[in-house]
Amino acid sequence: MISPKFLPVIFKQVYRNPTRSLLTVGGVATAMFLFCTIEAMQSGMREATEANAAETTLIVYRENRFCPFTSRLPERYLSRIEKIPGVKSAVPMTIVVSNCRTSLDVVTFRGVPTEIFSSAQAPGFKIVSGSVEEWKKRTDAALVGKTLATRRGLKVGDRFDANGITVSVAAIVDSDEPQDQNVAYVHLPFLQRAPGSKGLGVVTQYNVKVENPRDLKGIAEAIDLEFKTESEPTATRSEKAFVARAAGDLLELIGFTRWLGVGCVFAVLALVANTVILSVQDRVREHAVLQTLGFRGSLIARLIVLEGLVLSLLGGTAGIAISLAVLRWGQFSLSNEGLSINFQAGSDVVIRGMAITVLLGILAGLVPAWQASRREIVESFRAI
Repeated sequence: MISPKFLPVIFKQVYRNPTRSLLTVGGVATAMFLFCTIEAMQSGMREATEANAAETTLIVYRENRFCPFTSRLPERYLSRIEKIPGVKSAVPMTIVVSNCRTSLDVVTFRGVPTEIFSSAQAPGFKIVSGSVEEWKKRTDAALVGKTLATRRGLKVGDRFDANGITVSVAAIVDSDEPQDQNVAYVHLPFLQRAPGSKGLGVVTQYNVKVENPRDLKGIAEAIDLEFKTESEPTATRSEKAFVARAAGDLLELIGFTRWLGVGCVFAVLALVANTVILSVQDRVREHAVLQTLGFRGSLIARLIVLEGLVLSLLGGTAGIAISLAVLRWGQFSLSNEGLSINFQAGSDVVIRGMAITVLLGILAGLVPAWQASRREIVESFRAI
């Protein structure tokens, strides 16, 4: 540890060469901005695709179909799915997307029966503004996820159009489920009659709730066996597995960005270390004077390490703050086939960013601190 009375000395050394220090802080801020943005993307991917023991939702899709535009299932399948042992409830759902390819700006409409919002199958929504009652009154009304509303600048009462479908915003809703944050829920018959839709009696998929999470695989197999000989056979997966399959290529791309994060970490280390080394070289004779006055080599070493830590913290804090502000303002998400991977800039991202900032700041100062602490007084005075 070091006495607080030495803090003015540390800050004075940091600002001794303001141009060099500002360039270092700016470089660290840029690297940590990129690192936190990548971490937010990785966090969103894990949230959307990692299975857990409490998962109870199955997605019943048309076999060998990928984009919602190509999946067609008869609505009459509903009664047969509900009779399968272990099924708690099932909801037919029509999905229309503005773009089935990977994009940062996709509008996904989900057509659902009105009664879903008074049953056990209803999404766990938190109403931000408006009301579900208003949604039930109008056939062209929509419950818009908070992420989608923020990205499009929508509020209750607004009308908006996507893919030829025009709806009125009845409520803005928030949800713990990633797939509910970036969609607009509308009435099932309304969406079935929309231009380019499949028509009445046909849906895109069924969302099935099971009573026991341990029966998830067995019930999925039972559903597919039930419709194996039908003209429209099914492929049933858990919700997390369904998202992972649909966004397979996207997940590989996001996985690659981890290496970019590693590059950002090494960039921070190199920037801070280079600045500290140059700063120490400029002050060799000053360190000799401090040793003459009674400063021990270990104290000088700690001062140098803290100098690197201050530079790293200044840049890292700025970069993390900017990243959080941009992500919260932009509400970014990557969508593919109507499924979303939201950028999750939560407290875990901030903690990892700050921990790496502190660690790298300390590491960057260790080598120059060790060299300065071992340098003899006479040698230091002879330095040019």
